[in-house]
Amino acid sequence: MRIEQDDLSRPEIHALLAEHLQEMRANSPPCSVHALDLDRLRQPGISVWSAWQGKLLLGIGALRELDPSHGEIKSMRTPARLRRRGAGRAPLAHLLAHLLAVARERGYRRLSLETGAAPLFLPAQRLYESVGFVPCPPFGDYREDPHSVFMSLDLSAD
Repeated sequence: MRIEQDDLSRPEIHALLAEHLQEMRANSPPCSVHALDLDRLRQPGISVWSAWQGKLLLGIGALRELDPSHGEIKSMRTPARLRRRGAGRAPLAHLLAHLLAVARERGYRRLSLETGAAPLFLPAQRLYESVGFVPCPPFGDYREDPHSVFMSLDLSAD
Protein backbone atom coordinates (compact mmCIF):
# COMPACT_ATOMS: atom_id res chain seq x y z
CA MET A 1 0.00 0.00 0.00
CA ARG A 2 1.24 3.47 -0.81
CA ILE A 3 -0.02 6.72 0.69
CA GLU A 4 0.31 9.86 -1.35
CA GLN A 5 -0.78 13.46 -1.03
CA ASP A 6 -3.73 13.82 -3.36
CA ASP A 7 -4.74 16.66 -5.65
CA LEU A 8 -8.37 15.45 -5.81
CA SER A 9 -8.31 15.18 -9.60
CA ARG A 10 -8.84 11.44 -10.11
CA PRO A 11 -12.27 9.94 -10.80
CA GLU A 12 -11.75 7.28 -8.11
CA ILE A 13 -11.41 10.02 -5.50
CA HIS A 14 -14.49 11.82 -6.84
CA ALA A 15 -16.52 8.61 -6.64
CA LEU A 16 -15.38 7.84 -3.09
CA LEU A 17 -16.19 11.35 -1.89
CA ALA A 18 -19.62 11.19 -3.58
CA GLU A 19 -20.24 7.84 -1.85
CA HIS A 20 -19.14 9.36 1.46
CA LEU A 21 -21.47 12.36 1.16
CA GLN A 22 -24.37 10.17 0.05
CA GLU A 23 -23.98 7.88 3.07
CA MET A 24 -23.59 10.79 5.49
CA ARG A 25 -26.75 12.44 4.11
CA ALA A 26 -28.66 9.14 4.31
CA ASN A 27 -27.68 8.55 7.95
CA SER A 28 -27.60 12.00 9.54
CA PRO A 29 -29.96 14.98 9.63
CA PRO A 30 -28.91 17.71 7.16
CA CYS A 31 -27.68 20.04 9.93
CA SER A 32 -25.44 17.24 11.25
CA VAL A 33 -23.63 16.36 8.02
CA HIS A 34 -20.12 17.78 8.41
CA ALA A 35 -18.44 15.91 5.53
CA LEU A 36 -16.71 18.17 3.02
CA ASP A 37 -17.36 18.05 -0.71
CA LEU A 38 -14.61 18.33 -3.34
CA ASP A 39 -14.67 22.12 -3.47
CA ARG A 40 -14.43 22.48 0.30
CA LEU A 41 -11.61 19.90 0.48
CA ARG A 42 -9.68 22.05 -2.01
CA GLN A 43 -9.67 25.05 0.31
CA PRO A 44 -6.38 26.38 1.68
CA GLY A 45 -5.44 24.79 4.97
CA ILE A 46 -6.73 21.33 4.00
CA SER A 47 -4.42 18.53 2.83
CA VAL A 48 -5.72 15.22 1.50
CA TRP A 49 -3.98 11.85 1.24
CA SER A 50 -5.08 8.71 -0.56
CA ALA A 51 -4.07 5.08 -0.03
CA TRP A 52 -3.61 2.80 -3.03
CA GLN A 53 -2.80 -0.81 -3.78
CA GLY A 54 -1.70 -0.66 -7.38
CA LYS A 55 -4.56 1.19 -9.10
CA LEU A 56 -7.11 0.27 -6.43
CA LEU A 57 -8.14 3.14 -4.15
CA LEU A 58 -8.19 1.87 -0.56
CA GLY A 59 -9.11 5.07 1.24
CA ILE A 60 -8.71 8.78 1.81
CA GLY A 61 -8.09 11.06 4.76
CA ALA A 62 -7.67 14.80 5.17
CA LEU A 63 -6.08 17.11 7.67
CA ARG A 64 -7.42 20.61 8.23
CA GLU A 65 -5.47 23.24 10.11
CA LEU A 66 -7.70 24.99 12.63
CA ASP A 67 -4.81 27.07 13.99
CA PRO A 68 -1.03 26.57 14.15
CA SER A 69 -1.34 24.22 17.13
CA HIS A 70 -4.64 22.45 16.37
CA GLY A 71 -5.59 20.22 13.46
CA GLU A 72 -8.76 18.38 12.51
CA ILE A 73 -9.10 15.03 10.77
CA LYS A 74 -11.63 15.17 7.93
CA SER A 75 -12.99 12.75 5.35
CA MET A 76 -11.53 9.48 6.64
CA ARG A 77 -13.17 6.98 4.33
CA THR A 78 -12.67 3.65 2.65
CA PRO A 79 -14.88 2.42 -0.22
CA ALA A 80 -18.06 0.61 0.85
CA ARG A 81 -16.99 -2.54 -1.00
CA LEU A 82 -14.03 -2.87 1.40
CA ARG A 83 -15.96 -2.21 4.61
CA ARG A 84 -17.81 -4.50 7.01
CA ARG A 85 -15.46 -7.36 6.20
CA GLY A 86 -12.45 -5.97 8.00
CA ALA A 87 -10.73 -5.06 4.72
CA GLY A 88 -11.27 -1.33 5.24
CA ARG A 89 -9.73 -1.02 8.71
CA ALA A 90 -6.10 -1.62 7.72
CA PRO A 91 -5.94 1.14 5.06
CA LEU A 92 -7.69 3.58 7.40
CA ALA A 93 -5.37 2.65 10.25
CA HIS A 94 -2.37 3.35 8.00
CA LEU A 95 -3.89 6.62 6.82
CA LEU A 96 -4.63 7.62 10.40
CA ALA A 97 -1.03 6.87 11.40
CA HIS A 98 0.11 9.00 8.46
CA LEU A 99 -2.16 11.89 9.49
CA LEU A 100 -0.87 11.66 13.06
CA ALA A 101 2.73 11.81 11.80
CA VAL A 102 1.97 14.85 9.63
CA ALA A 103 0.18 16.56 12.53
CA ARG A 104 3.24 16.03 14.71
CA GLU A 105 5.56 17.30 11.94
CA ARG A 106 3.42 20.43 11.67
CA GLY A 107 3.76 20.99 15.39
CA TYR A 108 0.11 20.54 16.28
CA ARG A 109 -0.38 20.06 20.00
CA ARG A 110 -3.95 18.82 19.54
CA LEU A 111 -5.75 16.85 16.85
CA SER A 112 -9.54 16.69 16.89
CA LEU A 113 -12.33 15.17 14.85
CA GLU A 114 -16.09 14.90 14.54
CA THR A 115 -17.83 11.65 13.70
CA GLY A 116 -21.37 10.41 13.92
CA ALA A 117 -23.09 9.15 17.06
CA ALA A 118 -25.23 6.45 15.38
CA PRO A 119 -24.22 2.76 15.54
CA LEU A 120 -22.98 3.02 11.92
CA PHE A 121 -20.10 5.15 13.23
CA LEU A 122 -18.97 2.83 16.04
CA PRO A 123 -16.14 1.27 13.97
CA ALA A 124 -14.75 4.76 13.29
CA GLN A 125 -15.01 5.68 16.97
CA ARG A 126 -13.19 2.47 17.93
CA LEU A 127 -10.43 3.14 15.40
CA TYR A 128 -9.85 6.61 16.83
CA GLU A 129 -9.98 5.33 20.42
CA SER A 130 -7.39 2.68 19.53
CA VAL A 131 -4.77 5.41 19.00
CA GLY A 132 -5.73 7.49 22.04
CA PHE A 133 -8.51 9.82 20.95
CA VAL A 134 -10.94 10.61 23.77
CA PRO A 135 -14.34 12.35 23.81
CA CYS A 136 -14.16 16.13 23.99
CA PRO A 137 -16.51 19.10 23.75
CA PRO A 138 -17.27 20.63 20.35
CA PHE A 139 -14.30 22.53 18.91
CA GLY A 140 -13.79 25.09 16.15
CA ASP A 141 -17.13 26.06 14.60
CA TYR A 142 -18.96 22.94 15.82
CA ARG A 143 -21.83 23.16 18.27
CA GLU A 144 -23.27 20.55 20.63
CA ASP A 145 -25.16 18.01 18.48
CA PRO A 146 -26.76 14.72 19.60
CA HIS A 147 -25.83 13.23 16.20
CA SER A 148 -22.12 14.00 16.59
CA VAL A 149 -19.29 12.62 18.67
CA PHE A 150 -16.30 14.92 19.15
CA MET A 151 -12.90 13.43 19.92
CA SER A 152 -9.46 14.83 20.53
CA LEU A 153 -5.89 13.60 20.94
CA ASP A 154 -3.30 15.51 22.96
CA LEU A 155 -0.13 15.48 20.86
CA SER A 156 1.84 17.64 23.30
CA ALA A 157 2.43 14.62 25.56
CA ASP A 158 4.54 12.90 22.87
